[in-house]
Amino acid sequence: MACASSADRQLSSNDCLVARVEAAVLQALEEVEPAEPNRDHLGLPFITAYQLAIKVDRILPELTEELGVAVGGEGTGQHNSLTSYLAHQLSQRIKDPTRNFGVEGAQLSNVDVAEMSFRTADGEVISSSNVGARYDLSMFRLRR
Repeated sequence: MACASSADRQLSSNDCLVARVEAAVLQALEEVEPAEPNRDHLGLPFITAYQLAIKVDRILPELTEELGVAVGGEGTGQHNSLTSYLAHQLSQRIKDPTRNFGVEGAQLSNVDVAEMSFRTADGEVISSSNVGARYDLSMFRLRR
C-alpha cells in the first residue's frame, strides 16, 4: 500500500507502517475519557499497553498479521506481541528529547498484583503476562 507523507513524497513500507501505527495510537488515546466527573485535577486517565493494543487492533485489525504477532497476554505462546511492540515503540518516542510526540508514559508497579485481565473487541479475555514477572506495566495517555 502506498503511503504519502505530509510533503507528498512516497514513504518506505516501514515508514508507512510507523505512520499508520502512530496515527492509530493517537486515535486510540483520543478516545480515552475519564469515567468519573470531577476528576479533572488528575488529568486524563492512563491506559495500559494491553488496553492500547486492544484499541489499536480494533482500529488497524490488519496490523497483528503484518507484524506476525497476537494482541498479547498470557498463554499466547509468543514472546512478542502487539502489546510489547507498542510499549517499546512508545517508550522510545517518549524518551527521545528531539520529539514532541504528544504522549506521556508511566508505570504501574507489579508489587502485590495477582491478576490483571482485559477484554478484546471480540470478547476474548486476555491476562497480563507481566503480572508476577519482574516487569512493571507500561501505561500511556495523551499529553495535554
